[in-house]
Amino acid sequence: MSDHRERLKLAGYKLTKARLAVLQVIEHADGHVTSADVLDGVALVDPAVGRASVFRTLDLLTRLSIVRPTYIGTSATPYYVLLPGGHHHHIICTVCSRVIEFAECGLENIAILLEERLKVKLTGHLLEFYGQCADCQDKIAVNNED
Repeated sequence: MSDHRERLKLAGYKLTKARLAVLQVIEHADGHVTSADVLDGVALVDPAVGRASVFRTLDLLTRLSIVRPTYIGTSATPYYVLLPGGHHHHIICTVCSRVIEFAECGLENIAILLEERLKVKLTGHLLEFYGQCADCQDKIAVNNED
């Protein structure tokens, strides 16, 4: 059983067909997925699962910090990303919207301090940086030389 399924069970939720289908689609996706991507994937896995069940499941997975919605570029549509180990980190290029993922964030000590100081139990975090990727920097530099 995947960690995500185990977290659902430990939180007191049943492993319904809809929840399992949504998790399967997100776990096998290559990075960030939109709700439309999830709907399409779930339709292939289990056509009996309806739209409302998919959206309720995405909401539940978000509340349990299993996934996080993130907004790339100026899109009002969230992209969902798994939070393996309760955290996820990436850099989003503000020119081409490329997403560069990285593992290390150095926030472990800050998380411990926040838990102690604010008397909370953190279940995850999402760290986003915004900037220009190397390709876009090169294109901008070439255009500025002209």
